[in-house]
Amino acid sequence: MANDMYYIGANDEHGQNPPTPGKRTPVVPGLNRQIYENEFNRAAKNYFIEACMRNSFSVYDVKPEIQDVSISQRVTRVNRQNLTLLVTFAYNAYGEEFNSASGLTVYYSPLNPKVAQSRNLSQQVYNALLQNTPQRGRGVQQLDVGMLSSVNCTSTLIEAGFMTNLEEAQLMINPLFQTEVGEEACLGVCNYLGVGFIDRNALGNYPLIRKGSRNNFVYLLQFILNNQYGYKLAVDGIFGTGTENAVRQFQQNNGLSVDGIVGNNTWKTLLVLPNYPTLRQGSRGAYIQFLQQMLESNLVPVKGIDGIFGKNTDTAVRQFQENAGLTVDGIVGPNTWNALIS
Repeated sequence: MANDMYYIGANDEHGQNPPTPGKRTPVVPGLNRQIYENEFNRAAKNYFIEACMRNSFSVYDVKPEIQDVSISQRVTRVNRQNLTLLVTFAYNAYGEEFNSASGLTVYYSPLNPKVAQSRNLSQQVYNALLQNTPQRGRGVQQLDVGMLSSVNCTSTLIEAGFMTNLEEAQLMINPLFQTEVGEEACLGVCNYLGVGFIDRNALGNYPLIRKGSRNNFVYLLQFILNNQYGYKLAVDGIFGTGTENAVRQFQQNNGLSVDGIVGNNTWKTLLVLPNYPTLRQGSRGAYIQFLQQMLESNLVPVKGIDGIFGKNTDTAVRQFQENAGLTVDGIVGPNTWNALIS
């Protein structure tokens, strides 16, 4: 069975704009703000969708909206799709203050019409998540919620940590952790379905694509440009003029050769793969956006994630370097990168 015959649903819990009441961390020291649960849920779901596209699955985004959508409405959407399976992303909480509760749990419902399949999927996803995420495993457990029990397909729900644990709250806005959860969830899906998994970080897995290309990697390109970099392309798998213009603009913004062709250098930058370049004030682009996200996840605020290494980012880099006992020069080289991602 070709992978595109599998129809994978991806769902994120709660909303950001407006934020769902109560679904947030306590005030995080350093950042002096609360982190909304959906800041993690939506990002992890989108990385999961990217992984599914790369692996040639057909994908249904249950909740593309940034605001919350009721469970009943999402269940109705799912039950109209004839999905192979559904994966939901969430984050746990215990109380209202930071405490020691921690760990990763994957859930299924005994009321799901495909309970045995849901249990098996949940175990495969749980096993994959424990391979590379830093979380303590809390096991596969039963839970009776609508996205597990009321849908007509195999279904699992991931709670990747506790937002009332300070270290795990930091992980909620760490793009490496968000990516890892999405990737490992897709690996678990592949293991459940008995199909191979295409690794994200090997550039050899990405074909050269250009105007006229039509394949799942064009879907992937369009999805990344929209969800990571704010473009508004139709995600249709067709590399037309609009996609070519967006690629050229992205290449120009990131100091790449502006040819509209997506080869290794453009894929590497789109995906923000290592080796990470040396950055300093005046730099801009995808790696700056990633740097800013990593600074925030290390509790150093940058006052806006905009992909521009300006005065605020320079101040944040220097503060991080001082906190980490590094040379304070505002230049993000190998030592600063290693400290940021360790």
